[in-house]
Amino acid sequence: MMRAEEIQLSPFLIALFFIFAAEMGDKTQLVAMAFATRYKPSIVLAGVTVATLVVHLLSVFLGEAAGWLLPVWVISAASGLAFIIFGIWTLRGDSLDDEETKSKNNFGPFLTVAITFFLAELGDKTMLATVTIASQQRDFIPVWLGSTVGMVLADGLAIIVGQVLGKKLPEKTIQYCSAAIFIITGIFTLVQPYIKL
Repeated sequence: MMRAEEIQLSPFLIALFFIFAAEMGDKTQLVAMAFATRYKPSIVLAGVTVATLVVHLLSVFLGEAAGWLLPVWVISAASGLAFIIFGIWTLRGDSLDDEETKSKNNFGPFLTVAITFFLAELGDKTMLATVTIASQQRDFIPVWLGSTVGMVLADGLAIIVGQVLGKKLPEKTIQYCSAAIFIITGIFTLVQPYIKL
């Protein structure tokens, strides 16, 4: 029988799970949903995927650098606090500014989606969550791909909703569940060094 400390998820699955949760109800998910009401779903998904690959490549690089430069206890404390902050941020919710979905169509649909999504993601909760996960896991490719897949899955759902319903899903339950995941994980990360399972 496996002991609790022997049960570990892969960095890929950790990144996928937490970024998927972080993206639910996030501003960039709303951007994807809004674009899906105007462009073909395949174009929106392609633009989101390319933008996410680039942003999360940068995020994982920053997280890995922080992980190598800082002591483990600093990373644990910062990660725990960051997850709690992401939970509170998720509870607060994001709103979609009309300016963020307006496009001049100078670039065509694909580039319009990719550029808008890239800019909306810079400094966003999911980018910062990816940096945090990368600093903990220190496994570049799995974290990069896991965070990208998690983001694309969450935004893929938004694209489907945008196409089918043409309007925003009620977000309260999703927000509360995502926030709870982050806050509980943050508390566990903070106390884990002091407890033995």
